Amino acid sequence: MEQNRKLYIADWHYDHANCIRFDNRPYTDVKQMNDDLIARWNAAVNPGDTVYVLGDMFWCNMTAAIEVLEQLNGNIILIKGNHDRCHDARINRCFAKVTDYLEVEDGGDKIVLSHYPIPCFKNHFYGWLHFYGHVHTSFEFNMMESDRRLMEELYTKPCEMYNVGAMMPYIGYTPRTKEEILSGYARWKGNNNEQKEEKEAEQRSILCGDALKYSKELERN
Repeated sequence: MEQNRKLYIADWHYDHANCIRFDNRPYTDVKQMNDDLIARWNAAVNPGDTVYVLGDMFWCNMTAAIEVLEQLNGNIILIKGNHDRCHDARINRCFAKVTDYLEVEDGGDKIVLSHYPIPCFKNHFYGWLHFYGHVHTSFEFNMMESDRRLMEELYTKPCEMYNVGAMMPYIGYTPRTKEEILSGYARWKGNNNEQKEEKEAEQRSILCGDALKYSKELERN
């Protein structure tokens, strides 16, 4: 496996029981989720890799969080979210860096990293990317996808903003490379569009059937 890669993930929510239900996570209890999060991380991340965590990493006390961080592969940079508590040097020392916002270069691409989505992110019309979290799969994520489409219509250029929340199908509770995120999102979006088209075709068929039935009733009358 290649070394010194950059990987990304948001909203890990280690030890957060309510997130199992909120995100419909595939776990029966918190222990199962916690163990799997660590296992998936270490299976995907090499010691020389850098992982950018875009906020909301833990829902446990500092001592427990430090014990987990000591088990994880890679150099971890935390872009703080609304649930991160980083007021103590003991936990901050476990991260390579702790910040609220970051711009990085990855394979020739510039990427804006923030826990919170920024529809009008820096240089979006010059080909920069934006990775974010916070919104999970809620209606706010749908709003961001709608904003993305509006930005593309306005500027007639791609708006490359991606939700890298752990629960997203193309993230799968595993830190992912830029290439994995972009290709995974494209597949997921394509599948969603196919399902939408199938549903719309089904609805059109039902409407046509109803119209035909109504027309025959009129002829009989």
